[in-house]
Amino acid sequence: MSDTSRTGAGAGGEFPAGGAGADDASVIERSRREPEAFAAVFHRHAPEIKRYVSRRLGADMAEDVVADTFLVAFRGREGYDLSRPSARPWLYGIATNLIRRHKRVELQRLRALERTGVDPVTVPFTERSDERLSAGAVRRSLAAALAGLPAGHRDVLLVVAWGGLTYPEAAQALGIPVGTVRSRVSRARSKVREQLGGVDPTSFIEETVNG
Repeated sequence: MSDTSRTGAGAGGEFPAGGAGADDASVIERSRREPEAFAAVFHRHAPEIKRYVSRRLGADMAEDVVADTFLVAFRGREGYDLSRPSARPWLYGIATNLIRRHKRVELQRLRALERTGVDPVTVPFTERSDERLSAGAVRRSLAAALAGLPAGHRDVLLVVAWGGLTYPEAAQALGIPVGTVRSRVSRARSKVREQLGGVDPTSFIEETVNG
């Protein structure tokens, strides 16, 4: 895969399927000898990485960020720890680092959601107007709370809630101790709970906002 594969990666056009029966570590090891084998990692994980990035930056930016994520991963595959069968934490870590470059976009998105309660990613799937109004009220409060979190706390909370990573996986993804993950998630949830009037934010983060 060359640097010119970036556009094809975003569109899925430069990555033939393959390696379905092997774990990520085996595929990545093979890709060091046969670069085209890395395509299997893209096909396996790109859809969920795109959902995560879309949640944070919006669909318009997701294609480019996902393409960059896999380009960075491809370039860095020689340094991948082959003792880790799944590349999910590694890929989420790369994506989160790239998202940080667009912090202003993320905050603008959250502030817009705070004002309107309308999430363009999930609103097409909410049929009833009363459901939209109820979800919108929650989204406004939740968006305000997320926007008010320190960036590091927001990263940890959302890679767990929206990325579905375990605490050890989040620690691996973000390069921080598991204890720091637990501490940041706890503090972030406390702040969000306060913003929501004492309601446990976990279900809202994982279900309401994630559609």
